[in-house]
Amino acid sequence: MTTPPSADSTRDRIVTAAKAEFSRHGIAGARIERIAKAAKTSKERLYAYFRSKEALYQFVAEQELAAVAEATRMDPSDLPGYAGRVHDYFVRHPDRLRLMNWGRLEFGGGDATDEATRETVRRKVAQLSKAQEAGQLDAAWDPVDVLVFVNQIAMSWAGQLDLVEAAGDQVRDSSVAARRAAVVAAVQRLFPAAAGDRSAPQA
Repeated sequence: MTTPPSADSTRDRIVTAAKAEFSRHGIAGARIERIAKAAKTSKERLYAYFRSKEALYQFVAEQELAAVAEATRMDPSDLPGYAGRVHDYFVRHPDRLRLMNWGRLEFGGGDATDEATRETVRRKVAQLSKAQEAGQLDAAWDPVDVLVFVNQIAMSWAGQLDLVEAAGDQVRDSSVAARRAAVVAAVQRLFPAAAGDRSAPQA
């Protein structure tokens, strides 16, 4: 577990195979045998890196959390812009949203393996609280509600753009760009971007 991912191609292959397996089958449904086969290695070698299936899921989920944070960069003074970036990320990568949702469903938010998620939530809530104190965000909202509402709106279309086709000619504009614009507009109405100052800390 201490070897940098770039220094060991076997572990890289295990992690890549595990992401695909967990996304398709969840944690309970994932099979170490399939992961090892896809990674072109043995179960024994896999267990040399990761002590259990749950530990492997924890590792790949933490990697994904870091990737999402890097790609979306929450700016509390511009939550509509942040929502647009979250939308873009998960529309491009619906499999990664499934990967994260399996952990929430199967661990129920109370397992120690979800500590990375809890730390991310605590950090972002603290950022939102500071933005409220600075007058960049309406202080009437509980910051945890802000975080959840923005993220849920941002991820509304991830994995279900087929609903646009199902609605047929009732849709005014069937483009993905229109869905993104709706996400940004919805968040803008709830939490308008602060005018001028965009110097709030990001994560």
